[in-house]
Amino acid sequence: MLEYVFDYGLFLAKLGTVVVAIVVVGGFIVSEMRRGAEQRGLTVEHLNRRFEELGDTVSRAVLGKAQFKQTAKQRKAERKELDKKGSRRQRVFVIDFKGDIRATATTSLREEVSAILAVASEGDRVLVRLENAGGTVHEHGLAASQLLRIRQKELPLIIAVDKVAASGGYLMACVASHIIAAPFAIIGSIGVIAQLPNFNRWLEEKGVDFEQVTAGRFKRTLTLFGKNTEEGREKLREEIEDVHDLFKTQIATHRPQLDVEQGATGEYWYGTRALELG
Repeated sequence: MLEYVFDYGLFLAKLGTVVVAIVVVGGFIVSEMRRGAEQRGLTVEHLNRRFEELGDTVSRAVLGKAQFKQTAKQRKAERKELDKKGSRRQRVFVIDFKGDIRATATTSLREEVSAILAVASEGDRVLVRLENAGGTVHEHGLAASQLLRIRQKELPLIIAVDKVAASGGYLMACVASHIIAAPFAIIGSIGVIAQLPNFNRWLEEKGVDFEQVTAGRFKRTLTLFGKNTEEGREKLREEIEDVHDLFKTQIATHRPQLDVEQGATGEYWYGTRALELG
C-alpha cells in the first residue's frame, strides 16, 4: 500500500512538472509572438499593380491574343509618356482599421498615419476602411485623434464603412472629410452606457461582509459588492452625461450638417437611413 502511495505521489509530481513546463513554454511562445508583432514594420502593397494583374487576367480570358498584346502595349506606352513628362498620379493611401472594445489597433494606426504624413504631398488622399462597433471612450478618443492628424495636415480623409461604425466607431468616422457607407452598414449609436451587477444582497444572505475604503467623495460611485447609494448613482449619471456632451461636441465640430440632438439618441441606422439624416 505504501509503495502504491509513493508511486502515485511520484506520478503527480511528474504530472505537475509537465503542466508547469507546458505553461512556461506556452508563456514563452506568447511572449515571443507579441515581441515579434511589436518589431514588425509596416507592410506596403501597391494596389494599382494588384488591380492591373486582375484586369490582365480577365483581358486574357475575353480578348484575343493579338488584341490583348495591343492593349498591354498601349498601356505601357502611356506609362512611359507620363514618366517622360514627370507627371505624378495623385496617390490614395489605404489603411484598414478593425476595432475591438479597447481599440487595440490604435498603436498600428498611429504608426501608419505617421508613415503616410512623412511622404504625402498635395493632392494625395487617405482612405480608411473602418470596422468598429465601439468600446471604451478614452481608447476610441485616441484612435479618433490619430485620424484627426490627417485632417490637420489638410489631406482629404475618406472613411469607408462596409459593416459597422457605431458608438466609438462613429466617434472615429465623424472626423472624416467624407464618409462612404454600404447601404446596410450600421452607423450611429451616439450614446454612452455604464452597467454592472451588484452582489450586495446575496453577500448579506451568505453572511459575508464587504469592506471598501476610499479617499475622495466620489472615488467610487457604484460598486459590485458594496451597497450602492442614490448619491453615487446620480454622480455616475452626471459623468455619463458629460461624456455624451463631449461626444456630441466632437460630432458637431466635424459634421456641422448633422442635427446632433436628433442623431445623438443612442440609436443606430443603416447606411441608407443615415445618409438621409446627414
